[in-house]
Amino acid sequence: MRQIPFLAPCLCGALALAGCVGANSDAKSKAALHSVNLIDDSNLSEIMLTVGDPSEAVAYFSKAAAENPSRIDLKRGLAKSLVRAGKADQAIAVWAAIIASPEGSNEDRVNLADAQIRINNWAAAEASLNSVPPTFETFERYRLEAMVADSKKNWKKADSFYEIAAGLTTKPSGVYNNWGFSKLTRGDNAGAERLFLQALTYEPQLFTAKNNLVLARAGQHKYDMPVVNMTQQERAQLLYTAGLAAVKQGDVSVGKDLLRSAVDTAPSYFEAAERSLTALGG
Repeated sequence: MRQIPFLAPCLCGALALAGCVGANSDAKSKAALHSVNLIDDSNLSEIMLTVGDPSEAVAYFSKAAAENPSRIDLKRGLAKSLVRAGKADQAIAVWAAIIASPEGSNEDRVNLADAQIRINNWAAAEASLNSVPPTFETFERYRLEAMVADSKKNWKKADSFYEIAAGLTTKPSGVYNNWGFSKLTRGDNAGAERLFLQALTYEPQLFTAKNNLVLARAGQHKYDMPVVNMTQQERAQLLYTAGLAAVKQGDVSVGKDLLRSAVDTAPSYFEAAERSLTALGG
């Protein structure tokens, strides 16, 4: 009986300890659950930004950003999804707000410049890129710098930026294609041809580069098809491109032959080529 008073405090202590353990366990469980939710949110955000429908992505990030105004990652997701959805003008406002916040970064400034270029606001894009320190060297930054230099016909600077951008990525096909198109607009058809071929060494299926390659060769009066991988449908389209280029340059009879070849090569009825041939009396 004399042990009862001693037992009572022990029991209270044990209950108190049990309460602490329970509280700690509950806190840990909540923390773990929060971590899992963050991982799930991150995975969902990544899916929305890469393979999700652009309009659905905009709706998702709009709602998520409104519900979590302190989450800068969700605001960035909203801006990126707006660009994917073809709403670069709306994305600009979001990027500007992000940059104005304490968490704004140089990468955000580069993304703002990208959105500004998409609506052809070249002066604003140049200003955004100028606000990025030269020590911030990324593929995207130099890709955009090259495009801005192109818009100003500053060819020497454009060439330098394209070259740097190509060296900063393992997939430079798009850079070489853009660089080649820049050369094409300057009238440097031979230089453009080399760059389009270089683009195709990295991405043999890039049809834009194939079509541009045919234009660059046609500019040199080289109308035979380049030795690159192509499907029958692509060959018909490339013959059509070469035919139109030949006619434009005054090589009308060559153009007619190329258009006939395009019609004959196409696996299905090639209306545009047939119409062009008819217009030429072929």
